[in-house]
Amino acid sequence: MTSSHQSSPGKVHGSSSSRFDEHQVVVVMVPFPAQGHLTPLLHFSRLILSHNIPVHYVGTATHNRQATLRVQGWDPNSISNIHFHDFEAPPFASPPPNPNAETKFPSHLIPSFEATSHLRAPLAALLQSLSYVARRVIVIHDAILASVVQDTKNIANVERYTFHSCSAFMVFLHSWDKMGKPQLEGSHIPQVPSLEGCFPIQFMDFITEQSEFMEFTAGHIYNTTRAIESPYMEFMENIIGSKKHWALGPFNPLTIESKNSKGRHFIMEWLDRQEVRSVIYVSFGSTTTFTEEQIEQMANGLEQSKQKFIWVLRDADKGDIFDRVKVKEHDLPKEYEKRVEGMGLVVRDWVPQLEILSHPSTGGFMCHCGWNSCIESMSMGVPIAAWPMHSDQPRNSVLITEVLKVGLVVQDWAQRDELVTASVIENAVRRLMKTKEGDEMRERAMNLKNAIHRSMDEGGVSRKEIDSFIAHITR
Repeated sequence: MTSSHQSSPGKVHGSSSSRFDEHQVVVVMVPFPAQGHLTPLLHFSRLILSHNIPVHYVGTATHNRQATLRVQGWDPNSISNIHFHDFEAPPFASPPPNPNAETKFPSHLIPSFEATSHLRAPLAALLQSLSYVARRVIVIHDAILASVVQDTKNIANVERYTFHSCSAFMVFLHSWDKMGKPQLEGSHIPQVPSLEGCFPIQFMDFITEQSEFMEFTAGHIYNTTRAIESPYMEFMENIIGSKKHWALGPFNPLTIESKNSKGRHFIMEWLDRQEVRSVIYVSFGSTTTFTEEQIEQMANGLEQSKQKFIWVLRDADKGDIFDRVKVKEHDLPKEYEKRVEGMGLVVRDWVPQLEILSHPSTGGFMCHCGWNSCIESMSMGVPIAAWPMHSDQPRNSVLITEVLKVGLVVQDWAQRDELVTASVIENAVRRLMKTKEGDEMRERAMNLKNAIHRSMDEGGVSRKEIDSFIAHITR
């Protein structure tokens, strides 16, 4: 990413060499244009690159810039062999998020999702050009973008794999539901909420349109590890045996590259001054917007808990995060930040989440249970206060709280339309941070972290699976 040049199709940033050995295998990443999808495939690109396989990462200029600007745990400038292709897409409306919408799903982002369907033609041209100079082209595409990669079936030396940005648990439940929930010997399937309230009809239609193009995939890739989700990976291998399923995560780095004191975020300096496991980190990802009433309850609940906290208070992303129209800044109760000074930090910008979760002073994470946040938290040994908002989050919260038992529920999904009061928030924070129950969750979370880290060591189950995948695509 140190130089850039024009290439057809799309603008390319990356190493200036465009000639490949004809025996070479190259990988093309096709992420869905939302933060929870961009991030894992950029982390995965780094993992692939560590095996000396060139990677091409495609998207609009806006979303490629978003991905690299927000990457955490490693320096994107340290990679010279990644090629970013800025494809043209039609301009799309980038309305502000609506906190009063019927569901909490970020429907304002749908125009940017739909614009991505126009990447099909430039992607096909790129794949055709790569197919002439590489022995095999491996396309790893987001499950929600199957239609964009449909032309891969017409190029003999292109092989495609489907990336699922959610948990294996979520994909398993979807497959199991479709099969009529057959009895699975020797297994306990927990009660999970239906998908009602998780997605608007417009987005469900978008997903349905992708399903007809899924049959051409050579296999399925998950940002998870069998150290966490072994039963669900095994179920899918047994239920959908015709395709290979690869658990290749966690994609996020397990050891965070520390910045020198000059480049450190002020949050990290603040955490340095706190006691071990004394701080709860509160953040609801890139697609959550709260009403002013809910923000007031959150503020009061955190203050009343008397617990050290870091609260990231920001609106959901717009389709174009670089749109210069100022994002709404939420009001807090009068003199709130003065009252909680020394006890809590309110931050209104993007923060280094991986660094925060890996810091010894962080003892809990209140979040929306997006899969990135879940797996990052588990890989850093931090238990979760689960407050799901939409999409896969309600079912992820069941995995976290009931199956793995490394978290608690803030408010039940069935009450999702009700205001979560200050006393409910205060109670959840205290339960996680100040009770024996919370200590036991922290202990289980640390045990899970150790299991995840061992799985990535030489000879570990995840390391073996990654080596197996690399051997498979370079065969």
